[in-house]
Amino acid sequence: MTTNRENGSLYTNIVNGIASLEFGHPASNSFPGILLERLEKELHKLSDDDEVKIIILRAEGDRAFCAGASFDELLAVENMQQGKVFFSGFANVINAMRSCKKLIIGRIHGKTVGGGVGLAAACDYCFATEHAAIKLSELSIGIGPFVIAPAIERKMGVAALGELTLAAHEWKNAYWAKEKGLYARVFENTADMDKELEFFSEKLASYNPAALLEMKKVLWEGTRNWDSLLQERAAISGELVLSEFTRSALSKFRK
Repeated sequence: MTTNRENGSLYTNIVNGIASLEFGHPASNSFPGILLERLEKELHKLSDDDEVKIIILRAEGDRAFCAGASFDELLAVENMQQGKVFFSGFANVINAMRSCKKLIIGRIHGKTVGGGVGLAAACDYCFATEHAAIKLSELSIGIGPFVIAPAIERKMGVAALGELTLAAHEWKNAYWAKEKGLYARVFENTADMDKELEFFSEKLASYNPAALLEMKKVLWEGTRNWDSLLQERAAISGELVLSEFTRSALSKFRK
């Protein structure tokens, strides 16, 4: 089941040092700005919680993992400032994941698009099912995955980023994503994935917290400039969304 709340839902459950952080939205688990803000704040809170050893990021339901940012809010952008604020949502969440003191495991159970791919890339380790295909469709409406590109490039490389971005109309299957480094493991079904995820997270949570923190730092070396970089990228997207090309493309989706 998924939430029917207009602004989505966000729940955290902590058991034996493992924080299960679950988001949901009736529109294929997409993110309105307010839900991104809540996720960012919760990540900072869990980062400083001594009870928490590991974080599992997951989505509600059994269909899409994440459809990216709210399309309704994208359609409502009318000026550059609004555009930058809109695209800063995922920038702030990715930076919160980057700076989080706890390792984050992604549970990617279904298809994910745009910003959702960025979330997966910002996880430190990802489990996925074979239904977890990915797509970056931004170029098809005249913008680009500029904010999430650093996270994807870091995890998958420039070549994979280019292939995903330029083939904006194509889905890449979960095994392709695993081959490129986005997913660590891919399972035939959710039950098998969850069984292994439970074993893996419990094992990881039993390790020395100081060692886990130092490993987190190593994994994210060379990204200290992301606080400013991702905001600069958000400004680029915020300007492009007002272009004649993009406004024309978006007009086709207006009700």
